[in-house]
Amino acid sequence: SSIIICWDEQDGNHFGKDVLQTEQTKNTDGNFDHVEISECRDTNTVCKTRVYRRRWLIVILFSSYSLCNAFQWIQYGIINNIFMKFYNVSSFAIDWLSMIYMLTYIPFIFPVTWLLERKGLRVIALFAASINCVGTWIKVASVQPNLFWVTMLGQFTCSFAQVFILGMPSQVASVWFGSDEVSTACAIGVFGNQLGIAIGFLIPPILVPNVDDMNELAQHISIMFYITAAVASLIFLLVVFVFQEKPEIPPSLSQVALRDMPTTQYSYLASIARLFCNKPFILLLISYGLNVGCFYAVSTLLNRMIIEHYPGEEVNAGRIGLTLVIAGVVGSLLCGIWLDKTKTYKQTTLTVYLLSFVGMVIYAFTLNLGHLWVVFLTSGALGFFMTGYLPLGFEFAVELTYPESEGTSSGLLNCSAQMFGIAFTIIQGKIIDHFSTLAGNIFLCVFLFIGSIMTALIKSDLRRQKANSQPQTEVIAVSMF
Repeated sequence: SSIIICWDEQDGNHFGKDVLQTEQTKNTDGNFDHVEISECRDTNTVCKTRVYRRRWLIVILFSSYSLCNAFQWIQYGIINNIFMKFYNVSSFAIDWLSMIYMLTYIPFIFPVTWLLERKGLRVIALFAASINCVGTWIKVASVQPNLFWVTMLGQFTCSFAQVFILGMPSQVASVWFGSDEVSTACAIGVFGNQLGIAIGFLIPPILVPNVDDMNELAQHISIMFYITAAVASLIFLLVVFVFQEKPEIPPSLSQVALRDMPTTQYSYLASIARLFCNKPFILLLISYGLNVGCFYAVSTLLNRMIIEHYPGEEVNAGRIGLTLVIAGVVGSLLCGIWLDKTKTYKQTTLTVYLLSFVGMVIYAFTLNLGHLWVVFLTSGALGFFMTGYLPLGFEFAVELTYPESEGTSSGLLNCSAQMFGIAFTIIQGKIIDHFSTLAGNIFLCVFLFIGSIMTALIKSDLRRQKANSQPQTEVIAVSMF
């Protein structure tokens, strides 16, 4: 026999009445908004799960400070030629203002993931927002041609903040959202990062025009840095007063199981060792790094590629980058909703990966046709699939590695992406310098094809789905503040 539980959020009483009748009565009284039925594996144990309406505020706040940080990653690269002139440095030096984000992530992700396991989401959020805020104010003080090292210091500080952000979407989604909306929530978390990159493509070419007067140029750069610092400061205050660690009652049975696990049974190093023994995850780790590394390279070098074929089109280079990322935002959200509805993780991941490869091939061979509208179109198609892949990789990894921490698996995925991103950016940049943009883009196509093959070889072992679908005891999950 099944046990049916309803929880009154005001007085804490349990109700054992018929589900539909109880739902109607409670909705009339206004005590809760939503009831879903989930299941518990042990008929002798009552498992309470709830999804709180506050979860949307948490994921939006996370997306906000992720957006602010991601904006700064690309704000130099998209007007590469302007910052070269202002600081009187090489193009490669400006490329490093983007690549520092990738380099910093690699050594620091492991201690940050350990800190996440020990201190939780709120501490990580406070570190992320505060360090990002400090970095923005350092850059405010760097607006002089002889202070390139100061702007690099500020960018390094922001890149350090990124370590506390990039792998968190799946963790925030799992901790706060039910099993039927966790992929959508992860997509929203990734959305903040993508939107920040999109704004980073769009706004700097508008705020910092290519003028010859150094004083006027310094004023334009200063305005951009001050706006960024003000936004970062506001978001930091919101995180301090609003961001919460976790809901009192877990939102899914997989989270119930994780909370019931004694902390003495968890070892971070042992978790890392188990992940590296998980063959499907290793295949995903490499294929994810190849795909996202290609995206990082294309984004970092976009200004150089566009200016080479369309001189003087700095603003349109930013708009093309915006098109690439906004299309990816749409792709991410659609893929997240699709996963929540179908749970077809491998099929969807493989399809999107193959289409990323096709999109890159089309982009490579149409970039030099002389028609900007074609570049806009192909960039949109490429972005829809290439950046739409990001939440798919996160969620597929969580499925393959449950009950390991989402932060650990996501951190390793991003570490792989950063390493490939640095390598691809440097190598493609050299190929562009010595050969052509077409040769550089074909170089990326080869690795996307290899990643597609590796994705096809991944065995689909959806462990989290199995944990969330154990039949026997029914329990009601209540949506509330």
